[in-house]
Amino acid sequence: MPRRLAARFARFSAWLAAFLVGVVSLAVLGLLTTLEQTPLVKRGETIAPTAIAEARRLLALNDPRRLRRGEKRTAEIPAALVDEAVNYVVSRSLGGRGAFVMAEDSAEVRLTVPARLPGAHYLNLRAVFREAEGEPRVAAAAIGAASVPPFLAESFIAVVLRIAGIGEQWRLARRAIRQMVFEPSRAVVLVTYVWEPKLLERAVSLAIADDDIARMRAVQRDLAGLLDHHAPYAKIPLVQVLTPLLAQAEERTSAHRRVVLLVLATYLAEKDLATILPQARQWPRVRRVKLTLGERHDSAQHFLVSAALVAWAGEPVTKAIGLYKELDDSRSGSGFSFADLAADMAGARFGELVVKDSPLLSEALQRTLTDTDLAPRLADLPEHLSEAQFGRVFGGVNGRGYQQLTGEIERRLDELPLYR
Repeated sequence: MPRRLAARFARFSAWLAAFLVGVVSLAVLGLLTTLEQTPLVKRGETIAPTAIAEARRLLALNDPRRLRRGEKRTAEIPAALVDEAVNYVVSRSLGGRGAFVMAEDSAEVRLTVPARLPGAHYLNLRAVFREAEGEPRVAAAAIGAASVPPFLAESFIAVVLRIAGIGEQWRLARRAIRQMVFEPSRAVVLVTYVWEPKLLERAVSLAIADDDIARMRAVQRDLAGLLDHHAPYAKIPLVQVLTPLLAQAEERTSAHRRVVLLVLATYLAEKDLATILPQARQWPRVRRVKLTLGERHDSAQHFLVSAALVAWAGEPVTKAIGLYKELDDSRSGSGFSFADLAADMAGARFGELVVKDSPLLSEALQRTLTDTDLAPRLADLPEHLSEAQFGRVFGGVNGRGYQQLTGEIERRLDELPLYR
């Protein structure tokens, strides 16, 4: 009897394995048949500076610190900002491209993901959202030319968001949404939501892990120790604190170095970590000094903030924010500065080294970094340009003069051993 039972079990196992292989093969074959040779979405990965401006305006109008529990608000979100956000998430998570297109009473999200196969093949997805009460739902979807059930499209989008690291945040946001209205004539999406403070607390806890909070406290403690013997507002080269903080013997990990950049960028931006982490009120206070790069405090600010943005948000966001800041300064601030832009670009390169856990960086940290390790020559780059001067001399951000000078800055960066 045991032999018969074993034989039957063996036959059943073989049948089950063959069945599963067949199902998987059919699924793979079905997916392959949906691949197309032409991408549905063709665009770059960059983020326009106008998107940063719109995001800042939107946040100012819907600042969660000023909202009351249970307050119902309607936010006007520019369609162009949603479009940039969709493309950014798909680019970062899947190496593809995305787009957001509005029609009357509906909007369509389009995704193109390159297939890792010989030749040019693309997985193209369309998902249509229609106006409705409550959280947004997919009304229709297609992969290539084949229609798919909306729930499968929602599952695919959820996977993309999880890979991008914002799946839980998106789930929380959907819980707060009460209605979405598409207005193509005004190119805006009206999102009505009910505010719950716990949503922000939960989002912060998801964005910053407990291990990172512990690292932030340790870095803040070490930074305070490095600066407490200096006179208030003394000028201190950035490298004097950056090198020891990044080269901690017991914490030479990419995760630790990302936190170093975040804490230093917050300090240089003259912000308080307690605004996002209430427990930081109990942490050691850091003496206020002037950290410099190339003897310039503003260059150190631009460098570190850009490095932290790349480490935590990605290069396209960093470039867009840096360029937006300079364009905004050309209108109402200190003027457009190619020196500041170069410090931004250098910081972005440095942030990439941290993200990639570069051996070049680890090797450089075995000695004390110098200003010339971090950034190229800045003194001869044009500064304090008004909007009119910037347009007349350099042709704006799309002008030949602008492209030539930013190309020169890239060349100078390429010459630095750390960024080769």
